[in-house]
Amino acid sequence: MKKILVTGATGQLGSELKMLSNNYPQFEWILADRTQVSLDNLSVLRNQLEVIHPDFILNCGAYTAVDKAETEHELADVINHLAVGIIAQYAKDHSVKLIHISTDYVFDGTSSVALTEEALTEPVNVYGASKRAGELACLKANSDAIIIRTSWVYSRFGNNFVKTMQRLLQERDSIGVVNDQIGSPTYAADLAQTMMDIVTAQEWIPGIYNYSNEGEISWYEFVLAIQEIGGYTCEVSGIPSSAYPTPARRPAYSLLDKSKIKKAYGISVPDYTESLKKCLNDIIFDLHRL
Repeated sequence: MKKILVTGATGQLGSELKMLSNNYPQFEWILADRTQVSLDNLSVLRNQLEVIHPDFILNCGAYTAVDKAETEHELADVINHLAVGIIAQYAKDHSVKLIHISTDYVFDGTSSVALTEEALTEPVNVYGASKRAGELACLKANSDAIIIRTSWVYSRFGNNFVKTMQRLLQERDSIGVVNDQIGSPTYAADLAQTMMDIVTAQEWIPGIYNYSNEGEISWYEFVLAIQEIGGYTCEVSGIPSSAYPTPARRPAYSLLDKSKIKKAYGISVPDYTESLKKCLNDIIFDLHRL
């Protein structure tokens, strides 16, 4: 029985892979938290991997606090860059198949067309720079690795934009949401399924791939979709990014072109509204179960 190691298993994507693992009983699953696979402790990381001895590594663990990274740049670099290099080298040395998750924040946001995997990378914040450094370390150590860039990830699990907005739409009379940052959201359950489609595919095709749900929207339009699906009456206003300053800059445009992953693996990418409905239904179900 081949063994799949999931790092960051308590995060949004890791939690979705845990849910999905029941559909793949042909694998032994190691759903590792930060104590089992310590991305922030490079001195023990390789030994931990040696003990687990996986056949596949799905590296979902990351430092994702975008604004905090501006002051915790060393920690972000260790987790998002240096640890990735160690994992990639271990995978290379032991012929382990590696899927590493990256981000649209490797781009500067100045494009006006959907970004391909070959588009120029120019991060505008520390988080994006650490993730790009991780990509480069991964590719340098292991040319057989797969990197998936994704964007605006949300899930029924953990803290995320969708859950926060759903709560605010019920608690407040009005909210303002940034309307000049354009991209597409990613339902973590869809990304998890895509990762398993790759794991179980006939052919392993290394390289960088993009994945997000279909649709080109702003955060403001995303909230309008949440509002419509939930039937909330809160007044939602669009505001410019300049009215909502954050420690870290965000790319203004980071829509990802998914043509490559569709062609290579025959991936079917759902529209963001379809996936959003599924997630909101799951969130409501979870709340009623409490």
